[in-house]
Amino acid sequence: MAKKALIIEDDGNIAELLRLYLEKDGFEVAQAGDGGLGVELARSFEPDVILLDIMLPVKDGWQVCREVRAFSKTPIIMLTAKGETADKVAGLEMGADDYLTKPFEVKELLARVHAVMRRTAEEEGEKPKRLSFDKLIVDLDSYELIVDGKKVDTPPKEMELLFHLASSPNRVYTRNQLLDEVWGFDYFGDSRTVDVHVKRLREKLEGVSDQWRLKTVWGVGYKFEVGAA
Repeated sequence: MAKKALIIEDDGNIAELLRLYLEKDGFEVAQAGDGGLGVELARSFEPDVILLDIMLPVKDGWQVCREVRAFSKTPIIMLTAKGETADKVAGLEMGADDYLTKPFEVKELLARVHAVMRRTAEEEGEKPKRLSFDKLIVDLDSYELIVDGKKVDTPPKEMELLFHLASSPNRVYTRNQLLDEVWGFDYFGDSRTVDVHVKRLREKLEGVSDQWRLKTVWGVGYKFEVGAA
């Protein structure tokens, strides 16, 4: 069965170019020229990956991302003409899996599409995932983070990053390792992506327990440290 891609892009030339390359790569493709239709197609078309522009009529890409994340874990790659870090951070915090700044090489885009889809397929084939620590439960089956007995809303990629770190307590991961193992790509990743997600996780977890912590190993990367007290 062909994989399905949804393009939500109001620039007809870019949308058509993406459609041609994706179809050549074996995808069944649906297109939406505005955010409202994009959300509708995300429900009805049930894509395997979504390519989402930020500057859209009706609903912008950030709103689309929020609404889609309310009912779907489909990988989302955000496309933007803006290169500012703040725009990238906003998309990642709302649950996007990756981003590309226009103009971009189509080959790079396709590589990222396959990377996020491969990561999703691996997750779906894995065994149940649930980790418990003092005042902390990371449940990747239901994508729920329970902190001190309360459910904390957490974007999917933050959950996956925390689970990955906590699955190997006290192991130090470099930023590039985390990009490769959590995001599923290494050559195209930006290490700031990891830093942004760690920062957001710290805001949720700081000071909850003295039995574990999310620690920066300066000059190397990050680890989920247990028994630090």
